[in-house]
Amino acid sequence: MNAKSDVRERVWDALESAGIARFPFPPHGRIPNFDGADEAAERLAATDAWRDAAVVKANPDAPQLPARRRALRDGKTLYMAVPRLRDPECFLELDPERIDPAEYDRAPALSNVEEYAEAVRPAALGHVDLVLSGSVAVSEDGARVGKGEGFSDVEFGVLVDLGLVDDETTVATTVHERQVVEAATWPVADHDVPMDLVVTPERTVDTDTPYARPVGVDWDAVSDEDRAEIPILAELAAESDR
Repeated sequence: MNAKSDVRERVWDALESAGIARFPFPPHGRIPNFDGADEAAERLAATDAWRDAAVVKANPDAPQLPARRRALRDGKTLYMAVPRLRDPECFLELDPERIDPAEYDRAPALSNVEEYAEAVRPAALGHVDLVLSGSVAVSEDGARVGKGEGFSDVEFGVLVDLGLVDDETTVATTVHERQVVEAATWPVADHDVPMDLVVTPERTVDTDTPYARPVGVDWDAVSDEDRAEIPILAELAAESDR
């Protein structure tokens, strides 16, 4: 078992044994939902980075659902990636002006989003002001461990390559305190996306992260299978002669 896998298992076990994990169960193998996700979302919404953001790209997992709902209530255009970026129109756009406010709580749930969203190509996003990431574990200086599939990093790399994410984009995660460690005990790869803000139900950590952001898609970490199955990667590879 490598260092990241060990961290994942320890966090998943801790959330489950302490009764902190929330539906869906078990927490293992996923971005774990947790008691206090609503409070973490409210704390994130109190930050200047959130208030200043007009466009938010968020992960589709359960613990970030309260923040996705808050984005619509706050009038922000919300984007979620199509699972595994499997379509050319690989982002789902939720425009609060085109959704009945009575449906704001329902619309950004993964099981419902396609009823309310328009599928768009990445270029339609324009500049992304805030990226909300789900995490299994995160350090106080911004090193993140996801569930291990790597799609969040690929999405970020694609948006960087298209000029839609830049140094002005804030990257944040909402987690339980049990998911936060003081410093990373795992290797941080070039394609790992560091967090600017770590938000728990109890506190907001401005990480002042020392880790560099990816400068685009890390082609060394992209498999031939991914190139074949993810249309936007095939397009970018062709354009860059990769």
